[in-house]
Order: sequence, then C-alpha cells, then structure tokens
Amino acid sequence: MFELLGVPPQVLMGQLLLGLINGSFYAVLSLGLAVIFGLLNIINFSHGAQYMLGAFVAWMLLEYLGISYWWALLLAPVIVGATGLVLEKLALRRLYHLDHLYGLLLTFGVALIIQGLFRNYYGISGLPYQIPDQLSGGQNLGFMFLPNYRGWVVVASVVVCFGTWFVIEKTKLGAYLRAATENPTLVGAFGINVPLMIMLTYGFGVALAGFAGVLAAPIYSVNPNMGADLIIVVFAVVVIGGMGSIMGAIVTGFGLGIIEGLTKVFYPAGSAVVIFVIMAIVLMIKPEGLFGRNA
Repeated sequence: MFELLGVPPQVLMGQLLLGLINGSFYAVLSLGLAVIFGLLNIINFSHGAQYMLGAFVAWMLLEYLGISYWWALLLAPVIVGATGLVLEKLALRRLYHLDHLYGLLLTFGVALIIQGLFRNYYGISGLPYQIPDQLSGGQNLGFMFLPNYRGWVVVASVVVCFGTWFVIEKTKLGAYLRAATENPTLVGAFGINVPLMIMLTYGFGVALAGFAGVLAAPIYSVNPNMGADLIIVVFAVVVIGGMGSIMGAIVTGFGLGIIEGLTKVFYPAGSAVVIFVIMAIVLMIKPEGLFGRNA
C-alpha cells in the first residue's frame, strides 16, 4: 500500500475510522439539536447532559436490572425522551413566546443540575460498559483492523439520521410538524393537538441524544462529564450546517468528524480547534450556515 505524504495507510485509515466514529456522534447529536431548534426554536443546551443520561440509563439497566445492551438501545432513549417530555410540559412551554436566550439559560441550568447529581453519586472516574458479545471482535480488512462495534455505530447512526430526515421532510407527519411550528393556530383549527405534537417533538429530539449516549457507552467510559466535553463541538457543527437544518446537521456532522480525523494525521496540534476554525470561516462567508436558509 502507498504512503500519503509519508503517512502509512494503516495510520491514515485508522484515523479516518476514528473520525467517522466521532462524526457519527456529532451527526446524531446535532440532528437532535436541529430538530428541536428547527421545529421549536429552542436552543437546547441540556443536550449534552441528556446524551450522558442515555449512557447512564444503559449502564444502570445492565448493572441493576441485568437488561442487555440491545434492550437498553430501545429503552434508554424512551426513558430519556420521557424526561424531555416532562421538561417541555413543566418549563419550556412557558418560554416559546420569549427570546431564545431564556430557553438557553433554562436548559443550561438543567444541564448543570443533571451533571451535578450524577457527579455527586458516581464521581468522575468513569464506569465501564461491556460491548455486547454479538459485536465483539473485528474484521481484518488487510490494510486495517475494523472493530465490529465501531462499524455498527456508524451503520446505526446513518440509519437513524436519514430515517429521521425522511420522516420530517418527506412524510405527512413531518409536514404537520413543520406547519404546527409555523402556524399553530391554523393547524389547531384542523383538530390537531398542537401542544402535544410540540411536546412529542422535543421528546424525540431528546431521545436522539439518549440513543447516542447508549451507542457511546461501550466506546467511552460512562461518566458525568462526557456530555459537557462534547456539547460545544456539537453546537459548532449545528452552526456550520445551519441552525435548524436537518440535512445540514447530518452531512456536517459526518464530514467534520472525518476532517477532524484527517487533521490528527497531518497536523495533530490543530485537531482540537479545526472545527471551530471552520465555523469561523463559514460564519464570515455564509452566516446562515452551509445548509441554512436566509431569514
């Protein structure tokens, strides 16, 4: 195999895979943010804490109830999404007619509370979560070794991301959701329960964060800070793709993960800031984001 600028192919492909894994989490998390902001105009700063909550729910289901990863992959997003329903019902619903800043401050406070509670009870050292037996091991591709679980994360993320895009952009349900946010009075006149639809939309966006948390649990240690470390990068991804753009969140999430991985190969010192450099450039050239629409 050839070397690219002196970099062995094994190293290059390994970092590409790592970038694709990170991009999978960026895509799913930024998709949840885009759904919530695009349809509800709420800047959900508790998204990182809800991602962490998904990982912890999966860990607790296994540790205390013996519930396996596959069931946790279904149950944890539902449980985390249910907490989102309660938050929307009790607090966020009162802020829709106010400036975005109020929603941001509220969800930021919720994130601090959730992280503080889990940090108090579980510490910050991290808790292991075992890869399911069906996905242990890996495949020797000749030029690199592909762990089965990491391949599964990429496939699951792609399916969930594009499935969500299809439902929101191409189905009657998605049309109702978009119409309910743009003209709730008119939609309500057709007998559709708009408040319930909005509450379920927020719950679904939160459930996506919980789903990403379950996927992340076997790769990263489960700890209260895992969401705080990621949320700033995910917000940058959303800004680059375009606030509220579903396709922008997906494409930009995967693309920036790969760019970040390549940067670690050719200029490791810049890998921590490359996404923010790209964000600054995009904001100067196209402030609404790559896939965003002019206001």
